[in-house]
Amino acid sequence: MATAYHNLSDYDFNSVPDASNMRFGIVVSEWNSNITGALLNGAVNTLKKHGAKEENILVQTVPGSFELTYGSAQMIKSGKVDAVIAIGCVVRGDTPHFDYVCAGTTQGIAHLNATTDVPVIYGLITTNNMEQAEDRAGGKLGNKGDECAITAIKMIDFVCKLKK
Repeated sequence: MATAYHNLSDYDFNSVPDASNMRFGIVVSEWNSNITGALLNGAVNTLKKHGAKEENILVQTVPGSFELTYGSAQMIKSGKVDAVIAIGCVVRGDTPHFDYVCAGTTQGIAHLNATTDVPVIYGLITTNNMEQAEDRAGGKLGNKGDECAITAIKMIDFVCKLKK
């Protein structure tokens, strides 16, 4: 669904499983930290609202969005998490760099989802300008971090149900 028609922070609280026994990894890009920091805060606060314990939320930073795939893979290999949330922000510039970073990161996260047993949640904001990023990091369109946290909880629940 297009973000323009949906607030990223709107959801049915009661449709979200209890997260008190779930372990979360969050890999966050340092690049555009004003945006990624707000997304991180949204994700952590939402996880806690649903019962996640502080000690079960592992946060690690990577330099940029392209490194989210490697960081997520290492977090999976650690065995300490049930899901990983990959948070980054790429704003279009004057060169094709935007296209390469977005495509590479998207493909990398998709590959992890297809080849590992740990869900990796796509929290990469790709925008044409900084205003659009701000709108999605707690601005008028809500916070993509909230949405990522809810998705992580629901995907862990999905995996748990399949294992029963």
